[in-house]
Amino acid sequence: MSTPFDRILATLNSAEVGSLERIAEKMNLVASELRGLEHPDLAVKADEAVTALGRADVAEFKRLRAFIQSKVGHLR
Repeated sequence: MSTPFDRILATLNSAEVGSLERIAEKMNLVASELRGLEHPDLAVKADEAVTALGRADVAEFKRLRAFIQSKVGHLR
């Protein structure tokens, strides 16, 4: 049975390919789910990743996504 954290990790893993708009949608979904799970600190990081995408800072986006993946992996 999949947990909310498993779904978040799957969404983060799929946020590597596709249009910038689609990747941003996935990160916004992650932020929303993290807020729902009472992890606003990680949701803010997901919001920051979307902002990084908006300014085409791919390195920062990847850093933030990896950070969130690591933290969510520990929560799982």
